[in-house]
Amino acid sequence: MRRYVPVIISILIVFIATIVVINLKSNNKEILNIANIGEFKRIKTCAIQPLFLSKLKIPQPIAIDLSQQQYRGVAFLFGPNLMQSVHPKSWTRFDHFSSYILDQKGHMYLTPMPYITISPNTFTFQKNIYTLNSHSGKLSIWMSIDEVKAGANNPFGLIALDYDCDDNSLWVSAIDESSYSESRGVIYHIDVDSKKILQKVEGFDALSVKLLKSNRGKYLLVGSARDNGLYRYEIKGKQLSNIPAKVLELSDFNERIRKITIARDNTLRLETIPFAYTLVAETGEDSTIRENYYAIWSPTLLKWKIEKIK
Repeated sequence: MRRYVPVIISILIVFIATIVVINLKSNNKEILNIANIGEFKRIKTCAIQPLFLSKLKIPQPIAIDLSQQQYRGVAFLFGPNLMQSVHPKSWTRFDHFSSYILDQKGHMYLTPMPYITISPNTFTFQKNIYTLNSHSGKLSIWMSIDEVKAGANNPFGLIALDYDCDDNSLWVSAIDESSYSESRGVIYHIDVDSKKILQKVEGFDALSVKLLKSNRGKYLLVGSARDNGLYRYEIKGKQLSNIPAKVLELSDFNERIRKITIARDNTLRLETIPFAYTLVAETGEDSTIRENYYAIWSPTLLKWKIEKIK
């Protein structure tokens, strides 16, 4: 038996070494999956408020309300405690909106949102990008993407957007063809002047989108509708890379990032909701189910610190 001891020890050493190498590879893979977007600053946007507000002599500050709690559609709130509003009845004709962005001329672009109950036009509304004209204040359909087909199994269509000051374009996401088992979301890059779709990237359900420039490049940040992660696509030559990379993830898997803003240098503000591709009260602005976080990037430690905003 004693003569087999060296052989047994050798086998154990090889076995332990193999386990260590496998763990190192696994850890390295996990680290590599967290993409470094670099240092970034909060910069002044080219976007301006709609010009018709000045004609109405609406004082600053102005808040844009899509919450659906008091006003259907969109409303501009102003005055002491934001108790006054601009909300013409014509702004309710397309039901509810999900998100908005302003461009360099003050035109507002909005994506739709099915809200708790279904009307005869609900599914049709989900394929449209809407615009609120900066000069007239008229709300209308700006562009329809007919391949977006919301339905009873998944009532969501176009859902998030951001405006690109560099080339006067929109980045818009749709999740209409996705299901619990399959991610078939689409991100569209659309030229504002021609309404031409410049690029279409498939396979990711983006519940939120946000452009960001850092010392490493230009990115489109996207909050996943399927998990608790924030991902990024790299933008080179106005083209989106086809493969997203995870930037960070929240501690609670059930939370989904619904809104991304750059709060200050190297700091993102993330608003989250529960989301399951169904029409429930969570689609509203209910503070009991929405959470907010600061995601703070440390250039020295090369990692994120996530702080819940109370």
